[in-house]
Amino acid sequence: MNQNDNASEGTNQSQTVLSAAQPTGQLTLGNYLGALRHWVPLQDQYANSLYCIVDLHALTVRQDPQELRQRVMELAAIYLACGIDPQRSTIFIQSHVPAHSELNWLLSTFTQMGELERMTQFKEKAQRHKTNINAGLFSYPVLMAADILLYDAHKVPVGEDQKQHLELARDIATRVNGVYGKIFQVPDPLIAKEAARVKDLQDPTKKMSKSAPSELAKIMLLDEPAKILKKFKKAVTDSEGVIRYDEQNQPGVANLLTIFRACTGQSEEEALAHFSHNMYGKLKVETGEAVIAALDPVRTRYQELMDEPGYLAGVLKEGAVQARARAEGVMGRFQEALGLTLDGTRFGDA
Repeated sequence: MNQNDNASEGTNQSQTVLSAAQPTGQLTLGNYLGALRHWVPLQDQYANSLYCIVDLHALTVRQDPQELRQRVMELAAIYLACGIDPQRSTIFIQSHVPAHSELNWLLSTFTQMGELERMTQFKEKAQRHKTNINAGLFSYPVLMAADILLYDAHKVPVGEDQKQHLELARDIATRVNGVYGKIFQVPDPLIAKEAARVKDLQDPTKKMSKSAPSELAKIMLLDEPAKILKKFKKAVTDSEGVIRYDEQNQPGVANLLTIFRACTGQSEEEALAHFSHNMYGKLKVETGEAVIAALDPVRTRYQELMDEPGYLAGVLKEGAVQARARAEGVMGRFQEALGLTLDGTRFGDA
């Protein structure tokens, strides 16, 4: 995996990388090709890799309790099925580490209202959830900052839609450090240069999203092969009759080429040579087949893991123990700096 310029060669083995996802149902092909599969090699490139299931973030939208618990377990299985190894990484649930909520409050006292008001994701989500624009939705980026700063993360894999939140985490960390000295590690973004930007199959000018109204618009990570192929056969292209990589004038064709390349490892030149016949039908079918081949091992392993709920629970329990141990040190030094009493014996220290 290629790393961004912030990652200097040879220093990663002393650093920590952290990433997370919400348990809001199945992930899309875009989530997998753009992010999740790029997490796997990080386990070898960094001394510590942590992967969190951020269930507290999901509460900004009303959740059915049983469904939320089920989705947490499903996401844990997806992490493992995609190649995250609990022997090399810490996999845990956000709410299993109470320090996330505690640090969220402490950091909120170092965050300005104006900073949160400028968050573009809050504006977009407020438009979608007009009947439930809660304070949690507004302060969501502070909790995200707590998720990151709690573990001294050096690198955080982010997409374009999360860069603004990471910048806020950096600003908060710098602000605290400016007052109290080195309390927090200031995190850097980690952006995979080869991450595929997968678009909607019915409207290729938009990002593929699980909230798309049409089932034909999105490939879900656990879709059956027949369903995947059907969706690709119905993918929107154009009437040009030429297969070339032109996002502006031929977004549908460009999207299919992007997906094909991501799943086969072919370069742009190799893919264009492969489809020099300019037959859209073959482009759609072969792209669908490439996706099926890429996702089949994930789907198979996921089903095996979901049949082992005891194993999943054990992985998450051990991950919580490891995460709490790491968080304790960061919380301790921040509380000390703030003048908070850590236990009853502190009252006699003055």
